[in-house]
Amino acid sequence: MRKSTRALLAAALVLGVTAGPASLAPAFAAPARAMAQAPTAPDLSAVIAGLPSKDATAALVRVGGTEGAWQGSAGVHDLTTGRPADPGARFRAGSVTKVFTAAVVLQLAAEGRIGLDRPARSYLPELIPAAYGGVTVRQLLDHTHGIPAAHLPGETVEEWYARRFVEHDPRDLVRDATARPREFAPGEKQHYLNIGYTIAGLIVERVTGDSYEHQVASRVLRPLGLKDTYFPGGSPRIEGRHNHGYQWMRLEDGTTGLRDVTVWGVTDGWAAGDLISTTADLERFTRALFGGRVVRGPLLEEMFTLPKVADFGSGDPAAYSVGLSMKKLGGREVWGKTGGRWGYNAAIASTRHGERTLVYSVNSTDAKGQEMNKVALNLMLATFGAPSE
Repeated sequence: MRKSTRALLAAALVLGVTAGPASLAPAFAAPARAMAQAPTAPDLSAVIAGLPSKDATAALVRVGGTEGAWQGSAGVHDLTTGRPADPGARFRAGSVTKVFTAAVVLQLAAEGRIGLDRPARSYLPELIPAAYGGVTVRQLLDHTHGIPAAHLPGETVEEWYARRFVEHDPRDLVRDATARPREFAPGEKQHYLNIGYTIAGLIVERVTGDSYEHQVASRVLRPLGLKDTYFPGGSPRIEGRHNHGYQWMRLEDGTTGLRDVTVWGVTDGWAAGDLISTTADLERFTRALFGGRVVRGPLLEEMFTLPKVADFGSGDPAAYSVGLSMKKLGGREVWGKTGGRWGYNAAIASTRHGERTLVYSVNSTDAKGQEMNKVALNLMLATFGAPSE
């Protein structure tokens, strides 16, 4: 795969990362297990064959839609026992959470309880200072708000690992972020960050008088029957069946190796990234969302409309809408969202009308690196085709 192809796709979909050091030689490699029903089955099987590798220890994949269906899993449940990966396992979905948050905000907008063009400060005057008084709810959701990220201590994965059980209050994160100078005037550019969705989660709580988690559960999870999807709150553990996640880092003896990072608190993500789910649940959610059964009517188009601004860093056209992002693959628009937590990469993606969908969980060994994970990249390309302009 040419580097330019990776860069194009990673910039638009933020599909994860490449792995760390160049060698992992386990004494086992569980074969891919799949049921082929679609033309992409041979390519998809090849992508996940041979796991665990230096890039990932496991992968769970579902392709669906009117063009056919395929399911596969490969790799191991954990590196200690070498048991095959559980295809029904739960995993950390990371920023796929943002799609759920955006859907709930749009539902509340349809009910007249949230105004997308109203200032966020009108809902949270005690948290949003006057300096950010012009930021609207829509700008929170499409990353054009100009609010910088909150500061989280640590510069290396080893330092973050040492603080993995520290709990973060979303209000404190907002106070920290909004005390800093804005990156740009609201609506002028786009910068993908978590902070807009943290504020959106607090707005949901303010207008409903209910917890963010309960609102998502009552509006999305229960109506769709997503029984294996939940919010962990302050617990750093994944409940029920799950495959372990690993991360390359410096170990106690000074060498670099894989550390089990399955148990890691995610309160820094909250409404922007703490969801736990399964591929079956996320596939059901994706079908319902793109089919207009989660967000109904004209407000659904907010999720398929890119703001006409440039990216803050690259200057490229904006790639993020309300909750989703878009890239042209195989000559078609593919909309979706990816997420990364240490040890886990996840994604949902679909053509606009659900002709082909993809959901994956890749237990990547550097889920927050600077480039796209090779397994995740190849799954996207095998499903939808190469990037096109």
